[in-house]
Amino acid sequence: MFDTVKKFLYTLLFFISLPVIAQRKYAKEFSFYNDNDLYTSTYQDRYYTNGMFFSYRYLANNDNSTIEKKIFEFQIGHKMYTPHKATVDQKTDHDRPFAAYLYGSFGFHNFYSNNSALKISAQIGVIGPSALGWELQDLIHDIYGFKKAIGWKYQIANAFAFNLNSNYKKTLFADTKNTFDITWNNNFRLGTVFTDISTGLYTRIGFKPLQKIVNSIAFNSNLNNKNTNYNNEAEVFFFVNPMIHYVLYDATIQGSFLNDNSMITYDVKPIKFTTQFGIRFTSNRFNFGYIVNLHTKKLKSLRVPNTNFYGTIILNYQFN
Repeated sequence: MFDTVKKFLYTLLFFISLPVIAQRKYAKEFSFYNDNDLYTSTYQDRYYTNGMFFSYRYLANNDNSTIEKKIFEFQIGHKMYTPHKATVDQKTDHDRPFAAYLYGSFGFHNFYSNNSALKISAQIGVIGPSALGWELQDLIHDIYGFKKAIGWKYQIANAFAFNLNSNYKKTLFADTKNTFDITWNNNFRLGTVFTDISTGLYTRIGFKPLQKIVNSIAFNSNLNNKNTNYNNEAEVFFFVNPMIHYVLYDATIQGSFLNDNSMITYDVKPIKFTTQFGIRFTSNRFNFGYIVNLHTKKLKSLRVPNTNFYGTIILNYQFN
């Protein structure tokens, strides 16, 4: 069964990737990620209902012999949360708060010769009405012909947002055929919006030879110039990434400690499990992805289901 599916996907993605040019090197990249439950369901519109992330990455100069690549990243991001449906109005019907988070960030990503990587970034922005969640959801609903969102008047109150985020990953196992590997994946966030720690395993199954951490679209590291020993190689792989999270604080649920005027708040559940699975592939200067995200309950609300899901689409464009 797996061999049949693998052959079908390989054939499909072979034709998508036909125009790939050998020995290509692109050192800059624009990226767009969009999270939305519409990508997994035509009727579900709840909880983490939309996320949009616009990024610009470029390969930086590097004179450290232990670092194979250093990549800088600028990002503008927006996250939006609602109760079980966006049309609830009565306060007693809100099984989680309406909330929006808008930020800009800068980060650097170091890729080391021992098949590991460290990313550190800082986010500055705002949570609350100034993040324009109400306006954005109305726009999205107008585009798709959905009912107007109501209940945003009870959303999490305005507050300044500052978060420090870090990620460390290291490859633990790779097979000799270079078609299967497992990477240890760890995140730590500290700030006025999110404070949590998580760990898990990122597993890839390749339909083409897998690229290492230092040169893969899986880790946003496939940027190269004349000073690197790599090219922007063609990639096609399936992945799964289960994680366990310990959550100390989430302002989109509890309200910000900088402003206690939020009308509807809940306590967080400290232990959360998530799983991502999807496919990533390249085509010339582009690389694409489709991901299904599953997570357990995030807050202490009896009406919230034990699990929820949403989808992610990824579009990256590389250039010099």
